Amino acid sequence: MKRNGLRQLEAALWELPVSFKKGMKVPVHIAGTEKLIGGMDDAVFDQISNVASLPGILDRAWCMPDGHKGYGFPIGGVAAFDAEEGVISPGGIGFDINCGMRLVTSSLTWEELRPNLRELVDTLYSRIPAGVGGEGALNLSLSEFSDLCHEGARWCLKKGYAGQEDLARTEDEGCMDDADISAVSREALERGRTQVGTLGSGNHYLEIQVAEPGNVRDMDTAAVFGIERPNQIVVMFHCGSRGFGHQIATDYLKLFTKISHAKYGISVNDRELACAPFAAPEGQAYYRAMCCAANMAFANRQIILHLLREVFSEVLGKGPAETGLRQIYDVTHNTARVETHLTDGVEKRVLVHRKGATRALPPGSVDLPPEYRRTGQPVIIGGSMETGSWLLAGVSGGARSFFSSAHGSGRVMGRRQAKKQFSLDEIEKRLEEEEIYIRSSSRGVLAEEAGPAYKDIDEVVRASEAAGLSAPVVKLVPVGNIKG
Repeated sequence: MKRNGLRQLEAALWELPVSFKKGMKVPVHIAGTEKLIGGMDDAVFDQISNVASLPGILDRAWCMPDGHKGYGFPIGGVAAFDAEEGVISPGGIGFDINCGMRLVTSSLTWEELRPNLRELVDTLYSRIPAGVGGEGALNLSLSEFSDLCHEGARWCLKKGYAGQEDLARTEDEGCMDDADISAVSREALERGRTQVGTLGSGNHYLEIQVAEPGNVRDMDTAAVFGIERPNQIVVMFHCGSRGFGHQIATDYLKLFTKISHAKYGISVNDRELACAPFAAPEGQAYYRAMCCAANMAFANRQIILHLLREVFSEVLGKGPAETGLRQIYDVTHNTARVETHLTDGVEKRVLVHRKGATRALPPGSVDLPPEYRRTGQPVIIGGSMETGSWLLAGVSGGARSFFSSAHGSGRVMGRRQAKKQFSLDEIEKRLEEEEIYIRSSSRGVLAEEAGPAYKDIDEVVRASEAAGLSAPVVKLVPVGNIKG
């Protein structure tokens, strides 16, 4: 598709007007530098303009700087729909519901950890299952799993797997209250109940990282977030609701495909955007099921943090107080949330879909822990296993994007192409030269996840800053990694 009509509004902000495609109800805004916009595949422009054509969409559709082709929405797509007249679409949330990032700081430096790195990564790899279909340390009954899906991280707190600070530093305190297990199929429950405490496959990972002094952009904010020592060790991990969320998305996509037009007269440009009115019984059922998957993902990441703390203490021979593994933040990037936003000068109750995009609350937000209300929300942008990741902070200017920001570096090529293009031997040699120790359930995944298969994460962060979505705080360099 030609990009007719694409115009630059600001240094890192572009617009597709409603004239770009017949049926568009609102314009599209795309954040990105000229380099990033030029490198986006045409499918991104096609998909996000289809989003702008959905019923009840408000203000404008957004695509983040890491945008690339997805299912329904592009990865990096954001849209807000009127809560009374708009729709909900699984294609705007993703199959891995509440796929998200958790970042944990420590009291350790790279110099202290380095002698134990390989043993630490090996032990973590043995304790935290990774790969397709992996089963976790918790084999829950359907009744126990149902409780977990209703309570999220609160279930972990009751069972001794979490502290109160962990929940306080998790989006929604680790629980979306509208969860209702009666909206979930038996097949989804059976898939999910054995997968709590697992990373999964693909680009999901657990990574040990170093906050090098030269990579700190905002020392004051870094200190508030808990990064205040030179070469301090942090741990980042990326995973979601596993097969549970996938099955829920699959179930409701089948339902919405049948009823979207037949029952509600909704026409979409792309069958992957099958949807239902949010206020309708089917839309409400999917939302309640989605909340169950979101809560499972919050609990999943909390159990991984619990295992992480155990392994650090065991391998290093230090107690929890000495390792100091404190959560900085946990944020989702595949959900729909009911929020209040200013649209056309009026505050409205809206349903914000974020697909491969993270919420980025500004300073002063009452939804943040008190210690972060001066800085804004920690925003975690994960990179590839070779290039590093970034910690940023939400800013007031993010209001125009419904306080949303990029969530990662974003792929520039598919997994199959990456496997064909990159030599495993060369990747392993490069990782060794860069002193990055990796354990993976498959050698093939190293080619799929090679650094050049992703966009330049520094460019994505520059674009996020220039577009007023979030402000960079510190870049985090990988030294050890577990991949699915």
